[in-house]
Amino acid sequence: MERGKSLRVDKIVESSDSAAALGSGLLDVFSTPAMVALMEKSAHLLAKSMLPDNQDTVGIELMIKHLRATPVGSSVYAEAELVEIDGRRLDFKVTAYDDKGEIGSGRHTRFIIDPVKFMNKLN
Repeated sequence: MERGKSLRVDKIVESSDSAAALGSGLLDVFSTPAMVALMEKSAHLLAKSMLPDNQDTVGIELMIKHLRATPVGSSVYAEAELVEIDGRRLDFKVTAYDDKGEIGSGRHTRFIIDPVKFMNKLN
């Protein structure tokens, strides 16, 4: 694990990502839930790239601001930067962008787990 590492995930906003489709609003714009999922994906992939195969992470906290609307069909990306490591707790700065600039930002925390043990506890 190394603080300061970052990872970017790109996507095209589809109608299935819209507020209208996800039920978080009525408009055909990039929804907050879809933006948050993209941010979380970037943090997860970054963490996974630094972990052994027998470990993964789960999201435990999000604090996000959605700053500006983005229309369906636009290119967007989210970037996660690892800013803090405290044992198995990983804190990320996450930011989302479209072709006009920043559309969202915040913090996301993930916790390192053993997937087998985690799933066994659920049964």
